[in-house]
Amino acid sequence: MGSSIGVFDSGVGGLSVLHHIRQTLPHERLIYVADSAHVPYGDKTPAYIEQRSHTLTQFLLEQGASAIVIACNTATAAAVHSLREKFSLPIVGMEPAVKPAVAATKSGVVGVLATVGTLASARFAALLGKYAGEVKIITQGCPGLVEQVERGELHSMKTRRLVERYTAPLLAQGADTLILGCTHYPFLAPLIREVAGDNITLVDTGEAVARQLQRRMQTELPERISGDASAQFFTSGDAAQASRIMSVLWGEQVMAQQLPSESL
Repeated sequence: MGSSIGVFDSGVGGLSVLHHIRQTLPHERLIYVADSAHVPYGDKTPAYIEQRSHTLTQFLLEQGASAIVIACNTATAAAVHSLREKFSLPIVGMEPAVKPAVAATKSGVVGVLATVGTLASARFAALLGKYAGEVKIITQGCPGLVEQVERGELHSMKTRRLVERYTAPLLAQGADTLILGCTHYPFLAPLIREVAGDNITLVDTGEAVARQLQRRMQTELPERISGDASAQFFTSGDAAQASRIMSVLWGEQVMAQQLPSESL
């Protein structure tokens, strides 16, 4: 059996990253875990998120993963350090794309849409300190948006109202570039464009993560055999609901399996 790439998120949002991984590494076997029984991570303690991250990584290793992607900004902030200390395989995390956003802005104002957990993290503060420079960066916590994506409500009136509420203060202060600082938010990009206008640049981190994963696998796992290009999906939530929502977001029919009880 070839090696595989294990990917986990608090829910279905990390599928936005999985799309980029599939495009960059088309021959790999992918295993995706949505921790939807515990979503959203944004309102959980860092210790709780760290513990879930270790449980899910352990499960992915048992499934044969030879590299791990934490497809969740909040979990990266809480757990990437301790996961790298404990496990000796390539572990790639998410970071809000401050550097490319700063390079892209013409107005000198960048808005960040993220979960409260990501915005509160020391990692995010360090990123701002490193890359902001002369650019003004305004952050906006977005309670409720993750849950809307989890329900598959990408265009509903409620979702639109939330997007309007969270983008308005950023646009009012002159932001012309918005960082999608949560892996769930790229699924709302069409709606965000509708609300914010076509002149806004949206910055999604998934592509950079896929490239970083590719680099690390080439240098650290040069002997591995490519997988069979299959994708397997697991959830800690309701498997039928997960299958329905994941099929929409992944773009083809998905049969999600329930995580074994010890990983719930």
